[in-house]
Amino acid sequence: MYNNLAPTYKHRIGDYWALWYAVSNSYSIIDHEFNLLLEAYLHSATKSDFLNTISDTFTVSECNGIIDSLFNYLSDCNKPYNPTEFPSTALDTSFRHITKTYSFGGKTIEINYDSELVLKTIHPALAHFCINTHSNTTLATFDVYLNNDDLFLFKDQKLISQVSKYNYHHIQGKFIMHLLCTIHGKEEHDWIGTLHGSTITDGNTSLIFVGESGRGKSTLSALLTTNTFHLLADDVSPLLAEDQHIYYNPSAISIKAGAFNLLQPLVSNFDKLPIVEFNKSKGKLKYIPSLKPKEDHYPCKAIILVDYQPNAATQLEHLSVKTILETIIPDSWLSPDPEHAQQFLDWLSALQFHKLTYSDTESVTDEISELFQQLK
Repeated sequence: MYNNLAPTYKHRIGDYWALWYAVSNSYSIIDHEFNLLLEAYLHSATKSDFLNTISDTFTVSECNGIIDSLFNYLSDCNKPYNPTEFPSTALDTSFRHITKTYSFGGKTIEINYDSELVLKTIHPALAHFCINTHSNTTLATFDVYLNNDDLFLFKDQKLISQVSKYNYHHIQGKFIMHLLCTIHGKEEHDWIGTLHGSTITDGNTSLIFVGESGRGKSTLSALLTTNTFHLLADDVSPLLAEDQHIYYNPSAISIKAGAFNLLQPLVSNFDKLPIVEFNKSKGKLKYIPSLKPKEDHYPCKAIILVDYQPNAATQLEHLSVKTILETIIPDSWLSPDPEHAQQFLDWLSALQFHKLTYSDTESVTDEISELFQQLK
């Protein structure tokens, strides 16, 4: 019954099942009991067959409610995925008012901005790579400008994103994806996805910190970089299909004003870092540059949900994949390629999941150091 709505892939991870639906490119996490009902529903030839299967456990009224719930669930999971297609808009070079050149280990790109405001969407996170000379070996040229309340992003004169100015974060995400492709010599279809989280490495493996904005993941990353660890990626952690490693994202760590006092005595030249004010919702920001890790990529062994709470004792506890995925999926980009979806589920099944509550800088550093040792 309704087998056409069945998930394309399913994978058991701990006490939950992770399901992927190809038509919608969406993931769903369900518990064991719901999975049993779903399996029975999908394998029943008719509604009557399904009712007979569950009638010994549920009342007639409950059975009808279950049928409605399962159908609505499957319908929601099968809403077609429609990637945005952009018109063949030509690049308007009259918006090239500010030009910046950036060098990443000798790999150079150029970005043209139309205003100081638009520059703030991208430049502050990359300012430490900015060079004063133009390069004749530029790998890519980007253009970012605002026109009629829409933000446009071009790469080598080809439009790759156009969004309302209020959705500027989509431009930031798309730019980072193409920057990563440029500096790592990849194409967009080579990646499983870009995960919304910050990744730290000890030089052997890596951990991804996830959590809602303001819960302390970037602050924790900055703190750890002052204690022998290296930042692999802040906020956007790219996962490559070829080796399922997290790759280096050169963006500086974005720190909100609430963490300034904590980091000021720990980060060298913190007071000299400029304050960036882009909009009221973000408030005052500082971008902390970090030394590049020895390697461009590392395997990931754990995902950690970060929760900074003033005066809280440091505590690291196990967490379910359900909570982790419900945190990262909404703000991550994941490839619609079925092979990549299968790789993503396999990758998840090999990870540990934790929740980290902290306030004290010394004890949280010790806790992360111990976890890295355990993961060797």
